Amino acid sequence: MNDQLTIKRTDSNDADFNTLIRQLDYELWTIMNEVQATYDQFNKVPDLPTVIVAYYNNEPVACGCFKKHNDNTVEIKRMFVVPESRGKDVATTILAELEKWAKELNYTTAVLETGKRMTPANQLYKKNGYSITENYGQYIGLEESVCMKKELAR
Repeated sequence: MNDQLTIKRTDSNDADFNTLIRQLDYELWTIMNEVQATYDQFNKVPDLPTVIVAYYNNEPVACGCFKKHNDNTVEIKRMFVVPESRGKDVATTILAELEKWAKELNYTTAVLETGKRMTPANQLYKKNGYSITENYGQYIGLEESVCMKKELAR
């Protein structure tokens, strides 16, 4: 069996991306319960041109995207790996590709938000050079949020 991971740059209208996002949303509701209602409004990514979908054997297994936060900064959004592909560094590959793409577009910083209950996500981001920062924007005052930041090396 060929376990070659392939990466596709696409947009938020991509059918595979939307299938993965539905799985992500279901998982978030399962973990966060009613708290997720507050966050759902922040997770929308319509008409976003900076989406990545990863495939094993032509099957979509992971996704992520970013959107402009300000002139120098992108916000990493909608990171997800299907359960059967976790533990294989797929999320790190997605994150690295998103950072590479952001640098190609001349962004110098990445920010993101995850939840206190999302232990694997917190570990992933810290392992990849993100550090906790003050909650920004819509996450100010939300105690379940953990906001992180990373300077993107040139």
